[in-house]
Amino acid sequence: MTQCPLCRPENETVLWRDDHCRIVLVNDADHPAFCRVIWEVHVKEMTDLDEREQMHFMAIVFTLERALRELLKPDKINLASLGNQTPHLHWHVIPRFADDAHFPDPVWAPKRRAGLPHRVDPSALAALLGRYLASAIH
Repeated sequence: MTQCPLCRPENETVLWRDDHCRIVLVNDADHPAFCRVIWEVHVKEMTDLDEREQMHFMAIVFTLERALRELLKPDKINLASLGNQTPHLHWHVIPRFADDAHFPDPVWAPKRRAGLPHRVDPSALAALLGRYLASAIH
């Protein structure tokens, strides 16, 4: 079996974590505020989780979206759960801007332009997430 990079991460910038999942800042030069919410246990699909776990996971995804919207004021937030290359349950939460390198195409499409990267302060995002998640999850 191939080693799962999400089960054994290296050099992650973890913004927040609990016993079930973690939020990491993805190292993407064109989209420096790109985040990933990763379920800690290796499962492939949302329906592998029970209803309580599904609600917990999505509360974290939605709270991350809210925090990114507040900090960065993006034109759009993209949410994606693909897992075709890495079949470990995770969500991509990607703030998008009209002047980013790929807009309006997906971040995985060929670049349209050089684009302007919209940066996020990891410590400010982590602090905001901590405040929001303290009240969002039970």
